[in-house]
This record gives sequence, C-alpha cells and structure tokens, in this order.
Amino acid sequence: MSNTPSTAPDIAAVKNYLLELQERICTALAAEDGSDFREDSWERPGGGGGRTRVLEEGAVIEKGGVNFSHVFGDGLPPSATANRPELAGRSFEAMGVSLVIHPRNPHVPTSHANVRLFVAEKPGAEPVWWFGGGYDLTPYYGVEQDVVHWHQTAKNACQPFGEDIYPRFKKWCDDYFYLKHRDEARGVGGLFFDDFNEGGFDNSFALMRAVGDSYLDAYLPILQRRKDTSYGEQERDFQLYRRGRYVEFNLVFDRGTLFGLQSGGRTESILMSLPPLVRWQYDWQPEPGSAEARLYTDFLPARDWV
Repeated sequence: MSNTPSTAPDIAAVKNYLLELQERICTALAAEDGSDFREDSWERPGGGGGRTRVLEEGAVIEKGGVNFSHVFGDGLPPSATANRPELAGRSFEAMGVSLVIHPRNPHVPTSHANVRLFVAEKPGAEPVWWFGGGYDLTPYYGVEQDVVHWHQTAKNACQPFGEDIYPRFKKWCDDYFYLKHRDEARGVGGLFFDDFNEGGFDNSFALMRAVGDSYLDAYLPILQRRKDTSYGEQERDFQLYRRGRYVEFNLVFDRGTLFGLQSGGRTESILMSLPPLVRWQYDWQPEPGSAEARLYTDFLPARDWV
C-alpha cells in the first residue's frame, strides 16, 4: 500500500453511501423474512456513534444485525496499528457497515459482510486513509451450486478493477477467516481486503461500493433456494455446534470486534454478530461419509470455486 494516495477521501460521500447501503440491505432482508429490523441509534462517549438494526426470531432469520458506525478519537487502538505501527498516536476517523445473518434453517448458510473507511491524521502530515471489507459465507450443509454462485458474484464484482483483485482478495479471505487453534477454515470464504487505497480515492471507493453492492446478489439467491428445505433435530444440532466456531473466531481473532472493544464502541452493537443459540460438545466427530462430514472434507479446505 502506498502511504501517499493521490486524492484526499470524500468522507461525506462515503458516509452517505454506507447509510444507503444499510437501508437497502435491511429492506431486502426484511422483505425476505416478513419481519422488520429494530433500530437503535447510539452515541460513543469518545466521539461519534452509529445506527444498529437487528432482526430477531424471524421466520427465516433467527438473528441478523446490520450495523452502521462512524467513530473518531485521539488515538488509534492497538488492533488498528498492529500492522501499521507508524500510525500509533494518530487521531482517527472510522466508518463502516458490518452485518451478520444467522438463518434459522441449517441448510441456509450464515453470511457476514462489511465495508469500511479509516482515516488516520496528525498535525503537519497528509492524512493516511484506506478502505477495507469483504464478505464470507459459512454453510453448515454445503451445496456446490451455492458456493460457486457466491464466488462467481464476488469475482464479477472485482473484475472491473483488475484481473488480480479477486484472486488476491479470495486468498486473503481464506487466510483471514481461519481458526488457527482448530486448524480449520470458518467457512468457504469470499472476499477480504484491508489497507486498500490503490489508484487513489475514486478507484478505491468504487471498489468498496462494488463489494458492498454485490452482497445481496451473492446471498439472496442462496437464502431463497434453501430457506424452505426440511430439516430435523440432527441438522439443527449440527448447526448449533458449528455456530460455536463462529463465536470462537469472532471473540479470538476478528479485527473488527477487537477494534470496537478497544476503541470504546457500543458493546451491544459489536457483539450483535454472535448467534442467539450455540452449543459446544466435547471432542465431537462427524460420522464418516455423512452430510456433516462432507462439510469438513469437501467445503472447508480452501479451493478455487470459479
């Protein structure tokens, strides 16, 4: 990443886009579920605030949250400077939309997406800014058609920005959403990027919008195809067991969670990503050759889907 991007960020334009994106995603998901999101606006004591929207106990979505936040402060927290120690001590401004959808039906994957802008400043120096984000899919019962569609949509969104973008962001996602203590991927990946300001503000902002705009195209067809699939207690138990992996990742590794907590964000909004019900079972192993085992053998190992 270059430290001197060619144009300054248009913070107002990014904020307007993010608020509109939150609105658009909530409208589409609420229509699919038949329930409305509950909204909380909140203020952060250190500066800024946000708009949290949560849907719980819906017909299709057991718990979903779509959060907008815009926060600022005098010093970047450790999670934001771990990879960029030269930014320690700078004031910061951060804004983004982050969402997690935990469907009720075990045949519908959990999905996560976020897009965000960071600006770090200090007197007498050019502001340093970058975009980050992406989306990833966490199936419980893998269906190749769904995963191929997810990755094809992601690839199509990246295509206008260069042939190398999708392979880079896809590998970054595979590497990032990985539970090192389990030696296991969280899901089947998608896109992940950070510290991105290539080609100046207009190009970087356009790429962030392409990622944000393609999330519904990637996820809604899968949700619609699988939401009425019949399931029983075995599938539900496996879903709750696998949701435990989601919790482990978000609380141990997720940079967004760590940034929110370290920067004094609103805990209820930060932890909205956690599923409503989950179970841990000591040393559980799937039956060889079962649908549950196929998740581990056929879907979680990183591979090229398109």
